[in-house]
Amino acid sequence: MAKKPSAFDTMNDATMALGPLSGLAREDFAGAVGLLLRQTMENPDKNFKAMSSFSEDVVQIMTGSSDLAPDRKDKRFMDPAWQFNPFFKAGAQYYLAIQKGVKGWIEDLEMDALERDRANFISQMVIDALAPTNSLIGNPTAQKRLVDSGGLSLIKGLRNAYDDMVNNKMMVSQVNKKPFKLGENIATAKGNVVYRDDIMELVQYAPTTDKVYAVPQLTIPPQINKMYINDLSPEKSVVKWQTDHGIQPFVISWKNPTEEQGVWNMTDYVNATIKALDVIQEITGSKTVNVSGACSGGQTMSVMLSKLAAMGDKRIGCVTMMVCVLEPKKGDTEASSLISDHGVELARQRAAKKGIVSGDSMARGFAWLRPNDLIWNYVINNYLLGDDPPAFDILFWNADATNLSGSLLSDFLDLFVANAYAEPATFEIADHVLDLTKVDCDMFILGGSTDHITPWQACYRSTQLFGGKNIEFVLSQAGHMQAILNPPGNPKAKYFKHSKNQTPANVEAWMKGTEEVAGSWWPYWMEWLTARAGKQIAAPKICGSKQYPAMESAPGLYVHG
Repeated sequence: MAKKPSAFDTMNDATMALGPLSGLAREDFAGAVGLLLRQTMENPDKNFKAMSSFSEDVVQIMTGSSDLAPDRKDKRFMDPAWQFNPFFKAGAQYYLAIQKGVKGWIEDLEMDALERDRANFISQMVIDALAPTNSLIGNPTAQKRLVDSGGLSLIKGLRNAYDDMVNNKMMVSQVNKKPFKLGENIATAKGNVVYRDDIMELVQYAPTTDKVYAVPQLTIPPQINKMYINDLSPEKSVVKWQTDHGIQPFVISWKNPTEEQGVWNMTDYVNATIKALDVIQEITGSKTVNVSGACSGGQTMSVMLSKLAAMGDKRIGCVTMMVCVLEPKKGDTEASSLISDHGVELARQRAAKKGIVSGDSMARGFAWLRPNDLIWNYVINNYLLGDDPPAFDILFWNADATNLSGSLLSDFLDLFVANAYAEPATFEIADHVLDLTKVDCDMFILGGSTDHITPWQACYRSTQLFGGKNIEFVLSQAGHMQAILNPPGNPKAKYFKHSKNQTPANVEAWMKGTEEVAGSWWPYWMEWLTARAGKQIAAPKICGSKQYPAMESAPGLYVHG
C-alpha cells in the first residue's frame, strides 16, 4: 500500500526557495493553464458574471465615465498622455478593466489555495505581457522619442534587440556592464588570497585600523553569483564596514563549476567551509571564528554548523544568517505554487544529465518571478526607447551569474523535499545526521521586507530551528540583495527589531513587539558583532602566515571565472 503523503509533503509541493533553482516544468505550466480552461468550461455562470462586469466597464470607458486609473506608483503609466490623451487614457482603462475582470473572476472561482495561487500567478504573467506600454503603438513615451530622435531611437532599439539575441542568449539586458571592472571600481578592498584548492579560494582582507578584534569573521557566500557582492563598491562594502570597525574578515570565493565539476555536492562544500575555518585559525591564532552566510550560503552554513555540533567541535563563536529560507511553506508566494514534485524531479534529471545548472538558466528563473521589473521594464527602455540599460553596480553583479553543480542542486532539493532543516535528526547529509537544535550559538538573522526570492516571514521561521538561547531577528526595509547592501547614508533606510530582542514562535507576535528604527541596520549589527568578537589586539601587519602565505590580491582569481 502506498504511503499516504504527510501534511508537510503536501505543503512542500510548493516551495518558493526552489523556484529559481528547479525552474518551471512545461507540464506544470500547462497544467496551470489547463486548470483555468477547465474552470472556464465548468462555471458558465461565473464567466457570465465576469463578462457582465467587464461589459459595464467597457460602456463606462466608451462614454467617458469610467474612473479606472493606473496606480500612481506604476511607472509604466507616468507619461501625461495616459491622463490627458483620450485614446491613450481609454487604452489604459481597457487594460485595467481586463486586469480587474480576470482578478475578480479568479476570486469567484471555487478553487483551493494552491490552485488559486497558480491561477493568479499565470494570469498575472499574461496580463503583464499584454500591457499596452510593451509595444510601440501603445506607448506614448516611445512614440515621442521616435519623433524627437528622427527615428534613431527605433534603429538603436532594434540594434539592442539584435545584440541581446546574439550576445545575451535571447535575454533582454538589464545592465550596461562597460563602466565596471573588477579590482578597479568593483571589489576594491585590499587583501589577498591565502588559500586555494579546486573548489574555493579563501580571501583575507587587510585591516584598516591599528587594533582589531581577536575573533575573525568568515563569510560563506551563496554558490550562485560571485562573492564580491560583499565588497561591491567602497560605498556598499560589507567588508570595508567590517575592517573599518576592527573586524578581521575572511570571505570564501567559490569556483564556478564546469560540467566536469558537477559532482561537487553538499559534503564537498561543507568540508571546504571547515577547511576555511582551519586556515583562518592557523593564520589568526584564534580559538573561535564567527561566521555569516546569505541565501544558499546560509543553507550550506547551517549544514556545517550542524556537522560541527555533531562532532563536538566548539570553534564557532556567533552566527549571522541573511535572507535565507530553511523551512519553506506553501503560500510563501504565488510563484511557489507552480513548483511540483514532478518539476523538482525534472530539475534533478536535467542537472544530472548536464552536470550543472547554468547561470543563465537560473537568471531567467529569477527574472520571471518579477517580469514587470526585470523583463518588461528593460524591453521598454532598451528596445522601444532605444536607451542603453542602466550602469548599476548591483545589476552588474547580478548579471555575473555562476553555474550550480548538479549534485549540489540535488542535495538542496533533497533537503527541502524532506523538510530536513526543520525536522531534527531525520536526514543524513555531509556525513552526519542534520540537527540544528544542537547548534547553540548566538544568532543574528536578517530578512528583507520586499524580498521576492526569500520572503521575510519564511526567513523568520529559522529563529525557531536552532538551539541557541540568544537569537535575534531584524527586518530590513528592502528587497533580497538591497536588504543586505544597506549602508548608512540612505535617508529612506529603516529596519525593524523587537523592542526586547525576542523571537516568539509566531511571527505576528514578533511584529506586535517591534520598533521601527531609522537608518541602516549595519551599525546595530556591528554593535551586536563586536560584543561577540573578543578583545582588541594589534592588527596584523600582513595577510596570511608562514604556512598560508599571501597570494594574489583580492578579490582573487575565481571571481573572473
